[in-house]
Amino acid sequence: MSGALVGAVARTVPWRAVGAGAVAGLLVVGVPRMLSDELDPWLGLNLLRGAALVFALGLAFLLDDPVRELSTPVTTRRPVRTSLRVALVAPVAALWWTAAVALVPEEARPPVGAVTLEAAATVTLALAVAALAVRLSDEPEPGPSVAAAVLTTACLAPLLLPSRWELFVPADDPRWEAAHQRWAWVLVGAAVVWLACGPEPLRRRRVFPATRPR
Repeated sequence: MSGALVGAVARTVPWRAVGAGAVAGLLVVGVPRMLSDELDPWLGLNLLRGAALVFALGLAFLLDDPVRELSTPVTTRRPVRTSLRVALVAPVAALWWTAAVALVPEEARPPVGAVTLEAAATVTLALAVAALAVRLSDEPEPGPSVAAAVLTTACLAPLLLPSRWELFVPADDPRWEAAHQRWAWVLVGAAVVWLACGPEPLRRRRVFPATRPR
């Protein structure tokens, strides 16, 4: 992979949206820490869940490409370009998550492996919805719609999921391990959708018309 390709793809990454999601996510965790030295484990868990969601909303813009119509016919295939975007952002995401977890006091910090699984599933789900939007439409910048869909899903899931499919449980709940088995399936399912939506369609179909300025 040439350095020219890496540089070209890096310039198309919406770093402002990613950065805004990262900063807002850290504020979700950091502000309560500044206001109070005492955080209980349930609050600490939900702060990290909220931070992961906010960061995922920033990543919902990762596949936005204002010059998509020009980049579609290039020789480098879309799976390579999109995978490179993810690879460029992955170190930033890892450092960001490490900082977010460190902001939660140790006594209020949930099991790191389990909550990291939740965060990975949330982020991968946002990327999968973005990939689906890119594949099914000609919209060059589907990020706002993707972010709205992810936020709506996150708000409705705790209310609509049956108790036997519960995902958002406290760390001391007997259903904790079972819930994280379900989180693992969410991660796998989102990854499968991401991979399936990677290639360019053999024939372009406009399921959702692109929004163009008048």
